[in-house]
Amino acid sequence: MLTRLKRGVAILGPGIFAIGYTIGTGSVTSMAKAGSQYGLKLLWVLVLSCLFSGILMEAYGRFAVVTGETALHGIRRHLRFGKALAALVFVGVVTGQYTCLGGILALSSGALYETAALFFPALPAAHYGLTLAIAAALIFLIYGLLLTGRYSFFEKVLVFFVTLMGATFLLSMCVVWPSREILLEAVVPSIPAGKNSLLMIAAFVGTTMAAPTFVTRPLLLKEKALTPEDLPQQRLDATFSAVMMFVISASIMFVAAGALHAHGKDIVRILDMAHTLAPVAGKGAVALFMAGTLCAGLSSIFPILMVAPILLSDYRVGRMEPRSRSFRILCLFASLFGLIVPALGRNPITITVMTQISNVFVLPLAVAVIAALINRRDLMGSHKAGPALNAGLALAFLFACAIAVTGIRAILSTL
Repeated sequence: MLTRLKRGVAILGPGIFAIGYTIGTGSVTSMAKAGSQYGLKLLWVLVLSCLFSGILMEAYGRFAVVTGETALHGIRRHLRFGKALAALVFVGVVTGQYTCLGGILALSSGALYETAALFFPALPAAHYGLTLAIAAALIFLIYGLLLTGRYSFFEKVLVFFVTLMGATFLLSMCVVWPSREILLEAVVPSIPAGKNSLLMIAAFVGTTMAAPTFVTRPLLLKEKALTPEDLPQQRLDATFSAVMMFVISASIMFVAAGALHAHGKDIVRILDMAHTLAPVAGKGAVALFMAGTLCAGLSSIFPILMVAPILLSDYRVGRMEPRSRSFRILCLFASLFGLIVPALGRNPITITVMTQISNVFVLPLAVAVIAALINRRDLMGSHKAGPALNAGLALAFLFACAIAVTGIRAILSTL
């Protein structure tokens, strides 16, 4: 049994890494906020996001396994204006992730404090100093784990967080199941009225169809030393990751739709995402949901701290360098940068949803560059993209452009 589990982790490791990267507290907040406000009316956005995520993971993964090259290194070497394009992808991905980091950390520390206050009523409803101290403790605990410098260790940590996260949200969904009327809302795709719906759509895509998930994938596959004979394994890993992204994200939306939207309630504080479970299953159900929220935060903070150094190594030498001095310095910078939002003391719900939009602007470029690379016969040989994959990439590019425009409109509407 243990041997089979180890083999499963070995095969699906990069996919589990992608799930941890993609489903953080930003995803939890966006799904819960949308479920509370609109029920399941935006489930179609999640379906498309996860579908295109699977297609892009397949494309980036196929390029890595066939050529043995990583994303930014391949872009820099094989495309016209490759250095500039690789630099743009690097800046777009890192900027989007660093923007999200503060909101995720604020939400994770707030979730810990609000859950503690639930069980210890003597604690005040909000405490700036204690929440900031929790945020600092979390970020530097994760930074300390990163100093081990081994990808295999990073992968095992994320397997633990992702497994616990998925189990808690699925169990929470079983506690509160949406009514038949709410379930029927998911059948016909629609855009709810109101300017906030555009904000939620952009945040949805920013947190589920995230460029770092695809751009870092070749680095992770290179660590596995896969060959073209392993393409079926790579495809299985990409499919598993996309399906589980949808299952976990949808379970969060279902919980919010059943527990909040059905009662006409919205999310203002972090605990609002779970407090209506209390009448059904007591404080234990609330703690369960908040444990999943915390695991989601930790599973995404972990790879976000790594994103700048591993992509810089990708650009420079085409491999991961987790033991380098630059890796430690850039991870430390990211840790300190992530404390800015908790230090400001703003509402983490609002901040987290807004910051997720920053991820969508690099998406069209991330799709375009891999489409160009994977159609090069001199690189891919018989494994170059066929009609089905090219059709999927074309639709993903159009979807990414539409969402980028939606993100701009959503930001302008809030000014």
